[in-house]
Amino acid sequence: MKKGFIVVLVALLAYGGSAMAQKNIKLGHINSNELMEIMPGRDTAMAQLQKDVEDAQKEMEAMRNEYQTKVNEYMAKRDQLSELIRKTKESDLQAMGARIEEFQTNAQKLLEQRQEELLKPIVDRAKAAIEEVGKENGYTYIFDAGVGAVLYSQDSDDIMPLVKKKLGLK
Repeated sequence: MKKGFIVVLVALLAYGGSAMAQKNIKLGHINSNELMEIMPGRDTAMAQLQKDVEDAQKEMEAMRNEYQTKVNEYMAKRDQLSELIRKTKESDLQAMGARIEEFQTNAQKLLEQRQEELLKPIVDRAKAAIEEVGKENGYTYIFDAGVGAVLYSQDSDDIMPLVKKKLGLK
């Protein structure tokens, strides 16, 4: 009988200890894309980025027009040029084409960096607000519904109103 009592006591302690070790999990979700659309400063940042994109496109167009003009001039006079001048012009055209490709590659990288630079402070503010709301309201996990990270959310709270309040947004 004493052995049976000890087994029951150990089982009760194990069950009670595991129940106490379990933590209440509180889930929340937010659509980060929706939040970014209403973040202060986003429109200004996107307008600046759009201007930078347009400037790069204008420069690329000017380079391509200049290249095409030189190709057309070369093609019109090619048969009248000596072998040395023809090879020199072809080499110049190849170099110009390579510069255009390099410009396009560099412009893409620089525009991506510029986007990161312009949006980082806005994204950081949003992340900080989400983290604060999570801590203040006892959330264990907050999922981003904007990027499809939530497949099911019956027992998840939409924290958008709390984050908007934290950021002073309506």
